[in-house]
Amino acid sequence: MNILICIKQVPDMESKFKINAEKNWYDRTDLAWRMNEYDEYAVEQAVRLKEQVGDADLTVLCIGGDQVKETMKKALAMGCDRGVHIADNDAYKREPIEIASMIAGFAKDKNFDIIFTGMQSQDRGSAQVGVMLAELLAIAAVTTIVSFAFDNGTISVKRELEGGTKALVSATMPVVLTCQLGLNTPRYPTLPNIMKAKKKELLTIAPDVGSSAISQETAAFYFPEKKSGGLVLEGELPDLAEKLIHLLKEKTGVLA
Repeated sequence: MNILICIKQVPDMESKFKINAEKNWYDRTDLAWRMNEYDEYAVEQAVRLKEQVGDADLTVLCIGGDQVKETMKKALAMGCDRGVHIADNDAYKREPIEIASMIAGFAKDKNFDIIFTGMQSQDRGSAQVGVMLAELLAIAAVTTIVSFAFDNGTISVKRELEGGTKALVSATMPVVLTCQLGLNTPRYPTLPNIMKAKKKELLTIAPDVGSSAISQETAAFYFPEKKSGGLVLEGELPDLAEKLIHLLKEKTGVLA
């Protein structure tokens, strides 16, 4: 079984963010970096599948500058067999179709049976790359999976829907699966596996966005404006209604 896992390096969400000089993204200096949380579940599920079937080959892929290699080493230490680094210092500027095109350009002739991705990235949160990748490769996609089972070539997953509802879906390979939080419990790499990861192959290749046309750009990036606190009304219902009408007249002009 041939498996690809797509991960992204993102800033630690506890970092202190600043807006960059171009006003179109956050300033990347002085930030702590980590693997995107959703992608940790993707890596863990791929490793568990390899442990189940035995005969599986796991490739982890990440796009970005040289610093993303440190995050890739964690995936290798968790159990992936090799890494593919698509070197692109402008990855943070790319829209989802460009990222999906880069991955598809690498994967199109590799005959991957399953491609695991996170449902979305913690910094951009578009939740589009996985489904766009499946479309570019002309294979099926199942999104927001919260459980996974594999039996005799058939994949059974539960995917999260609105309001806590879950859908049971069966799929055959090849397929792209995007992983939601709670799918599993990602393992911590052990020291022996961290040492082994240093000897695993980590190939760097040039980016190729194919023929995808850019259709959007970030015009402005800013922190939300601080707003005044809300007002809590207390009392009996008839009194509350009168207070609300008075406030609407006085503060908003909604009522004449």
